[in-house]
Amino acid sequence: MAPQKIKKFSVIIPTYNRSSFIAETIESFLCQDYHDFEVIVCNNNSTDNTQEVLDAYLNHSKIRLLFEERQGVHFARNTAAKFASGDLLYFTDDDMLATPNLLSEMVKIFGLDETVATATGRVLPKWETQPPEWVEKLLFNSRLSLNNPTEETIISSDDCNVYSCHQAILREVFFRAGGFNPENVAGVWIGDGETGLNIKIKELGYKFGYIGSSIIYHIIPPSRMTQKYLNTRLRNEGNCHAYTAIRMNKGKINLSKEFLTELRHFFNKSKSYLRMSKNDVNYLRFILAELNYMFAKLSYYRKANNDSAFMKMILRHDWLS
Repeated sequence: MAPQKIKKFSVIIPTYNRSSFIAETIESFLCQDYHDFEVIVCNNNSTDNTQEVLDAYLNHSKIRLLFEERQGVHFARNTAAKFASGDLLYFTDDDMLATPNLLSEMVKIFGLDETVATATGRVLPKWETQPPEWVEKLLFNSRLSLNNPTEETIISSDDCNVYSCHQAILREVFFRAGGFNPENVAGVWIGDGETGLNIKIKELGYKFGYIGSSIIYHIIPPSRMTQKYLNTRLRNEGNCHAYTAIRMNKGKINLSKEFLTELRHFFNKSKSYLRMSKNDVNYLRFILAELNYMFAKLSYYRKANNDSAFMKMILRHDWLS
């Protein structure tokens, strides 16, 4: 199960209507101190002036520009992977800023254990404006796709918060696993994205890695510092978790059982947040968010149960064909 000898990185950046950010993201990767890498930017059918921004890089020796008209970040990532020439595929998003040694530090984790197939690093915020105190305190985690554990190095049999905004994967393993599952389609989550990919990688017998010295910054706009954003985030998580559960149960859904399970989950989480609100009233925000989570998850189950085409999409394994 020894991995390929790593020589070249393929940095893959899907982009959708982020003309204001994408150039900064690209430039941060062009400043890498790693010796051998390419940057593949895949325009996922943007409707703003993203393509005009990208056209400025048409003749850059390090950059390849692609266009994917099928809406969905998984289509953009998987299409770009097919054009990649690197031994190691590195995936990020179009609102990220890389530190100059990101790739040279990331490659080190793969030399520590031959069974590590995918890895991540530290994901820190770059706030566009000063965040409210509750956001900085309560959302400095997966809710904003941030990752800042106390450990410097982790090698685990379980997914250690390997997010697709900062994820390196051995090329061979990526294709064996069948690529990214569906995720964000024009702002709506319909699947489990990198979570599903990571489940498939684990099923192949590989491990996950984290190296804190490989750092990237996530641009956080004011729109993600609101209750509305938190509610939307939890709705998306509800869709994501329902998709995963259906796949794990091979398409079997007991709507009555799921209703009772989610109702218990909501009440237990609400009681927990009520207790925590005695020290910080902002924990009450999560009760409303959890309500969004519950309704989204149950709605997803209902749709999957009644729509055979939707169920077929959920159960699909290979998203590279």
